[in-house]
Amino acid sequence: MKSSILVRMIIILAIYFGLIYFGGDIGRKIMYPVRLFVTFLHEFGHAIGAVLTGGWVEEVQINQDGSGWTRTANGNRPVTIMGGYLGSALFGNLLFYVGARWQKLVKPVLILLIIAMLVTAFYWFNSLFTTVVLLAFSMFLGLIAWKTSFGREILMFLGLASVLYIIQDFNVGPTSDLKAYEEVMVFIPAQIWMYIWLGIAVLLFAFNIRILFFSENDTA
Repeated sequence: MKSSILVRMIIILAIYFGLIYFGGDIGRKIMYPVRLFVTFLHEFGHAIGAVLTGGWVEEVQINQDGSGWTRTANGNRPVTIMGGYLGSALFGNLLFYVGARWQKLVKPVLILLIIAMLVTAFYWFNSLFTTVVLLAFSMFLGLIAWKTSFGREILMFLGLASVLYIIQDFNVGPTSDLKAYEEVMVFIPAQIWMYIWLGIAVLLFAFNIRILFFSENDTA
């Protein structure tokens, strides 16, 4: 079981880094939907942070350049802000873990992803581009869930790619979030929070790897 996970992980890493660093324009085009998916996880993390702390979400935007934003009301602002970067790190690790270890949960998790995307696309509607992207992703995930046997590989790829992307992009992607976080957590500058968030994201991934490869029990 662990050897199988390792082989699939190596293949995913080879595909990911191959497309990014050696794929040229074709690689960038192939990875573009993954970039938008990472943005969705980031913005959904903001939304969940607001909802879990008593607030609500007004709208979610995913831009064509891969950026995005979420407008919320009430809720705990520090949790809502850091929910973007750290939430996407957590979601990415969960997707990777389920794909690697919990075959029985693959389809339910894909269904939950589809529901989250449809809620974002229509209930938190902001733009046609956002809705079309999330609807297309939902259809893709539905096809994977019900018509193929590649659900585990897709979850592993999306999860691992998401984690790697946010770690690589740590000093660029959450810039606006860090600035907003500095305003509410005034005693620590944004530059320090950047490394704190990065450290948490790396520790989450390290913990995920530890329980995948160094736990005593395997789960099919």
